[in-house]
Amino acid sequence: MVFRKLPGVSASGMGLRLSQKFVFLLFLSGLVTLCFGALFFLPDSVRLKRIFLSKTESQPVTVGSENDVREHLKKGAKDPEHLRGITSAKGETSTKLKALSRKPSVTNEAKTDKKNAGGETLEDVMPSRSKTESASKDEKVTSSSNQGANTDTSFDYNKFKKCLLKPPLGIEHGKPSDPQTLQRREKVKEMMKFAWDNYKSFAWGKNELRPLTRNGHIGNMFGGLRGASIVDSLDTLYIMGLMDEYNDAKEWVETSLDLNSNGEASLFEVNIRYVGGLLSAYYLTGEEMFKRKVMVLGEKLLPAFNTPTGIPRGVINLGSSGTSWSWGWASAGSSILAEFGTLHLEFVHLSELSNNGIYTEKVMNIRKLLNKIEKPHGLYPNFLSPVSGNWVQHHVSIGGLGDSFYEYLIKSYLMSDKTDEEAKKMYYSALEAIEANLVQKSPGGLTYMAEWRGGILDHKMGHLACFSGGMVVIGADDGAPEKRQHYLDLAAEITHTCHESYSRSATKLGPEAFRFDGGAEATATRLSDRYYILRPEVIESYMYMWRLTHDPKYREWGWEAVEALEQHCRVEAGFSGIRDVYAQTVSHDNMQQSFFLSETLKYLYLLFSDDDLLPLEDWVFNTEAHPLPVVRKSCLRGEGGTHDKTTSK
Repeated sequence: MVFRKLPGVSASGMGLRLSQKFVFLLFLSGLVTLCFGALFFLPDSVRLKRIFLSKTESQPVTVGSENDVREHLKKGAKDPEHLRGITSAKGETSTKLKALSRKPSVTNEAKTDKKNAGGETLEDVMPSRSKTESASKDEKVTSSSNQGANTDTSFDYNKFKKCLLKPPLGIEHGKPSDPQTLQRREKVKEMMKFAWDNYKSFAWGKNELRPLTRNGHIGNMFGGLRGASIVDSLDTLYIMGLMDEYNDAKEWVETSLDLNSNGEASLFEVNIRYVGGLLSAYYLTGEEMFKRKVMVLGEKLLPAFNTPTGIPRGVINLGSSGTSWSWGWASAGSSILAEFGTLHLEFVHLSELSNNGIYTEKVMNIRKLLNKIEKPHGLYPNFLSPVSGNWVQHHVSIGGLGDSFYEYLIKSYLMSDKTDEEAKKMYYSALEAIEANLVQKSPGGLTYMAEWRGGILDHKMGHLACFSGGMVVIGADDGAPEKRQHYLDLAAEITHTCHESYSRSATKLGPEAFRFDGGAEATATRLSDRYYILRPEVIESYMYMWRLTHDPKYREWGWEAVEALEQHCRVEAGFSGIRDVYAQTVSHDNMQQSFFLSETLKYLYLLFSDDDLLPLEDWVFNTEAHPLPVVRKSCLRGEGGTHDKTTSK
C-alpha cells in the first residue's frame, strides 16, 4: 500500500488533511523520479534510453536487420563484408571499405518509386540552390562550429606547391614516349570520357549512373549527399586533361553540392569519397571553394567520435543532431576495423588546412587504443566495441572489413615524410603477423592471403584483398634492409595470384572472391562470389608494381583488363558490372560505380603514363585513389621550397 490508515482519518484519499496530502504527493513524485532515473542505468542497446537523451548525444544503437544493411553496404553475398563503397548488382548501395557488404528487404529506391513514378523524390526535382546561397550557408556552418577553436585557415597554397619535389602533373602530363603505351593511355582517357558523358546525360547530380535503364541511382549510403560520381571524378578529369568536363564538375560542386543534408551516412564512405575527393581537388588546383566545402563536411563527421572510447561508430546523421550508431549487422554494436582505421590520411589534412588539431587528435586516439589492447597472435580482428574498447569477434581479413586499415598504416608513414614512426612500427608488426598466420601457398604454387576465424583458416581471398600487392611493394624500401627483396617477391607473388583469378575466368575479369580448397585454385566456387562490379584493386597493384619495378608484364596485364572491360562491361550508355565472370554470355548489373571513375580508370591511366605524373615521392593515394600530398612540415613552416621553381606547374 502507498500509505497506511491513520487514526481519526478516513480511508478515502479525499479525507486526508492538507499536510498529509503534501507528504503523499512528495513521496509519489520521488518514486516517479526514481523509476525514470533507473532507465539511464539500462544497457546502451535498450531503445527506451534514446527517448530521454539529447539528440546530439551519440548512441550505440544498431539499425536494421542484417539483410537491410547488406544491401546498404556493398555486396550481395552472405557474409557482411566490407566491400569497398559499392552499389550492389540490384542497384542497392552497400558500403565500401576498401570494403563493406550489401541485399535489402525494402531499398531506398523502392521507397523512392512509391514517392514519384518518375523515379525521383521531391528533393531530386527541386532546383539547385544558387551559388550565393550555397556559399553563405557553408560559411555560416563553418563560422558557428569553429567558434573558440584555433581555426586560422590561412593555409599557404603557394608555399605548399614549393614544398613538392616535382610538378604534380609532370613535365608533359606524364606523356609516355612509347607510341603503343601512349595509344593505350589515350584509350583509357576515351573510356573515362565515355563513362562521364553518359553519367552527365542520364544521371547528372545523382550518385551513380544506371547505364542499362539510362537513369540515376541515389542509394542510402551518403546520408542525403548527392553527386558521388562528380566528386569522385574531379581529380581523374583534371589529371587526364579533360578540362571541359572538369569545369562542369567544379561548377556543380560549387552551386549544387548541398552539405546541409539531414540523412544517415556511412562515415567511411563519406570520408573516402567526398572528403578525399574535395581534398585532392583542392591540392591539385588551389581552388578555395573545394577547401571551404571540405572543411564544412569534415566538421559534420566529428560527432561520430563521441563514444566512451573515442572509436567512431559507422553510421552518422549529417544533420544538426549528429547522432551516430553502429551497423545493424555488426556484432554487439561494434565498429569495423577498416572503417575507423581508414580516416587517418584525410583527417591529418583536415587539420593541416584548418590549423585545428582536433582531426588529428581524433585519429591518434584510435591509435592509442589499438596499441593498448591485446592483439591475438599480433593480428587485428575486424570488430571492436566502441563502448568497451574490446574485440568483439576474432575474425581477421586483409580483404573485406579489414583491408584499408593496413593500407593506411604504411601510407600514414609515407605521407608524414617518413616521420610517423608509430605508424611504421604498427605496419611492419602487422605485416609480420599476417605473414606468420595468413599468407599461404596453394598446391599449384600460388601465394594468397587466407582469412582467420578464431584460429581456423578459411582458404579464400577476396578481390578487395588484391590491393595488398601494391601495399606491400610501396613499403618494401622502408622495412628492414635484409627484407627488401622478400617484400618485393611477396608483392609480386600476390599480384600474380590476383592476375590468375582474372585469367582463369571466361571474361578475363576476376570474381568477388576466389578459393584455394577442394581442388580450387584462384577460382570462385560459389555462385554468390562470381560477380565483378568494376572493382579497381587488381589494377591498383599493377600500377604500383609497374612504378616500383618497371616490369613490362604489369602494363600487359593492365591492357588485358582494358580489353575485357571494353568487351564485357561497356554498354551503349556507360559501363556496367557483370553477374558472372565465368559465363560466356554476360548479364549486366546495371550499375556504373563511382569508384570506377575514381579508381579503376585512374589507375589504368597512371599505369600507361610516365612516373612523373603524380610522382610517389610527393603523393599518396587514399583508398578511393584520391591523391593527397606528403606533408613536409619543416618546409611548410620554413622558407623556400624543395624543387626548382621553373619546373613548377
